[in-house]
Amino acid sequence: ALVDHLGLGDYDLGGYSLGGRTAVRMVILGARPRRLIVAGMGLRGLLNTGGRAHHFRKILTGLGSHSRGSPGWLAEAFLKTTGGDPEALLPLLGSFVDSTETEIRGIAVPTLVLAGAEDQDNGPAVDLEAVLPDARFVEVPGNHMSAVTKPELGRAIAGFLAE
Repeated sequence: ALVDHLGLGDYDLGGYSLGGRTAVRMVILGARPRRLIVAGMGLRGLLNTGGRAHHFRKILTGLGSHSRGSPGWLAEAFLKTTGGDPEALLPLLGSFVDSTETEIRGIAVPTLVLAGAEDQDNGPAVDLEAVLPDARFVEVPGNHMSAVTKPELGRAIAGFLAE
């Protein structure tokens, strides 16, 4: 509806992590971008969203209690640097929707699947590439929290969109 409202006839769609999951769901539900970018997301993160929702619910409800260096502590530190509002984010976790492999296989737009070399937070991104009919995988340095800050990620996206 937003694409129609804005009068966009020709657009690209993409996102990182939750944004990547959202972009996939939009295409499954009928959005028709020219190209799709799914970054920081693997097949497991699309098929089974409950694990990640539970992980972030524990982080958001236990702020200040995570051991230094733990995944929870790192996620909390990231949340602080972005200025994220924990109260606003908690209800968002209930909006996660599992996709099916059949739905994902039906995505027929050229897709760039991007992930950090050490990013396994949503499962291996190469598994997602394998089920998409017109996808290619690009690995960039970093883990789930750091890959998004790497210039290689931006270059990979720009190169894909320039094709």
